[in-house]
Amino acid sequence: QVHLVESGGGLVQAGDSLRLSCAVYGLTTHLRLYSTGWFRRRPGKEREFVGAINWGSDMPDYGDSVKCRFTISRDNARNAVDLQMNSLKPEDAAVYYCALPTRVTDAPGRDENGYFYWGQGTQVTVSS
Repeated sequence: QVHLVESGGGLVQAGDSLRLSCAVYGLTTHLRLYSTGWFRRRPGKEREFVGAINWGSDMPDYGDSVKCRFTISRDNARNAVDLQMNSLKPEDAAVYYCALPTRVTDAPGRDENGYFYWGQGTQVTVSS
């Protein structure tokens, strides 16, 4: 069974940094062959795209609201994908989710409907 576990959330002040991690278990091939997306759900809002890294790529795509502040990277040794969040703002407070598509080499990008496996989410709270 494939399952994803996000970690690293917490309470920080505006301007601080956090590093979230998405560890993936149960894959029959290496995570680097999968695209991985990060999404978030802010209070009272729909889930929104944060960023994604496609399989075989070192060039992630980011949502406009986090571009230049957030960075996605792979940790192949841990079979994980990390989300480094810098210069956090109160509006970044949300539950953050990572997601994988069903098949290797699928590249859903910003389309959350293209992802099948989702983690349980990790809460990020940013005080002003």
